[in-house]
Amino acid sequence: MKIFKKKNFAQHPFFATVLVFLAVLAVMVVSAGSGEFPLSPLKVIAALFGLGEEFNRTIVMDFRMPRIVMALFVGMALAVSGAILQGITKNPLASPDLIGITAGASFSVVLFLAIFSDENNSLIVSIQWLPLFAFLGATSTALIVFFLSWKNGLAPFRLLLIGIAVSAFMQAGTTVWMLMGPIYRASQATIWTTGSIYGANWSQIYVLVPWALLLIGVSLLMRRQMNILELGDDIATGVGSYVQRNRLILLLVSTGLTGVAVAFAGGIGFIGLLAPHIARRIVGPQFQSMVLFSAGIGALLVLIADLIGRVAFAPMEVPAGVWTAAVGAPYFIYLLMTERKRKSA
Repeated sequence: MKIFKKKNFAQHPFFATVLVFLAVLAVMVVSAGSGEFPLSPLKVIAALFGLGEEFNRTIVMDFRMPRIVMALFVGMALAVSGAILQGITKNPLASPDLIGITAGASFSVVLFLAIFSDENNSLIVSIQWLPLFAFLGATSTALIVFFLSWKNGLAPFRLLLIGIAVSAFMQAGTTVWMLMGPIYRASQATIWTTGSIYGANWSQIYVLVPWALLLIGVSLLMRRQMNILELGDDIATGVGSYVQRNRLILLLVSTGLTGVAVAFAGGIGFIGLLAPHIARRIVGPQFQSMVLFSAGIGALLVLIADLIGRVAFAPMEVPAGVWTAAVGAPYFIYLLMTERKRKSA
């Protein structure tokens, strides 16, 4: 019973993680009942179990749940990706979108759609190849950024500045490929690169979920190596850790998570920055504690952003990435200012 006498709830990461995922479930139910045809939480739960009216089941299962499940796993993937990046670079400002990894994945996805579409703009290959292309783009970009940033180690601001430059280059390439296609395809791609879950369907979910679960599982299996890496290369080598190999594996896991998220939801920004920071403040810096909590926070942020974007200005929809940027950009500025003050102190 002693654990309940501790003053600080942050010392109980298990309970904090349970609570955040209960909040995720609550937002999922609210989101499934919100829209042009509102449904009560009881009707939503009944529809999820195949009960109630057929109309309600159709609304919930066919139209709303695909994008809700998409938001859930995209948020988790981006959050865990950001947590890994911040850990292996020891840089609190690192996140997939800020150092160009998201832009690299976006470029590859647009390139994939341009190359493998016929004259009717229909894919001539399976959509299951899309996450692979996004992963290759994300990984290639990450390796370029790390190579250009390396100078006797990874300096946080050097990494950030080079990442921003590479991101701008990739975004320019994405724009060129968009303009080379039909006008309506360019407008669709613009919404997608902003970050939107509009149009999600179950066939996409069947590709996204296995990849996301696999990569998050790998990150959890490597939690001990992640904690050792955060102690520094010398200490990690001294305790028998294969530093460079583990860092490369974790980088591939991070870029894989970013790639699979971008492949289906576009460039939803700042989740990989916000979620790990919130997690560290609540459950502490230990990777095994904060990675699942980060995943829950990331899912919660994307779910709320998608819900607001879908109902706040109905019938018009605002991409989820607009709302995450509205919250994330000011927080990024705050982090830059505090990091600068810390270095000058």
